[in-house]
Amino acid sequence: MGAGENRKLMEDVFGALTEGNDALFIEAMADDMRWIWMGSGRWSRVFEGKQAILNDLWSAVRATLAPPYKVTAQRFIAEGDHVAIEATGSNTTRDGRQYENRYCWVCELSGGKIHELREYMDTELVTSIFKEEQQKN
Repeated sequence: MGAGENRKLMEDVFGALTEGNDALFIEAMADDMRWIWMGSGRWSRVFEGKQAILNDLWSAVRATLAPPYKVTAQRFIAEGDHVAIEATGSNTTRDGRQYENRYCWVCELSGGKIHELREYMDTELVTSIFKEEQQKN
């Protein structure tokens, strides 16, 4: 797939995520996908493989945020196997607090699947929301 097809796939993924539907996103994940939280803080880490992403990352998102989980893209930039997406989440925690993080995802795609996702985000916001949720559990 070229840059145009990769961009279209990510536009479709985010079109569904805007509506709170993560099925296409999950379907687009390669079995060997790596999701990297960039940075050097306590939230920086790598999720290796689709199952680890779903079990360790996506389950925490679903446990902390009230459904539906929504994220809306403002910009797509595609070049070759890479698509960069600027996006904003519009979510509420299960106890009613607003969680509106801003993201930049740099995705590497091959064969219609996402093989790597490098995520840049407001880690201080993540710390404040998810730390409180972890303390409740």
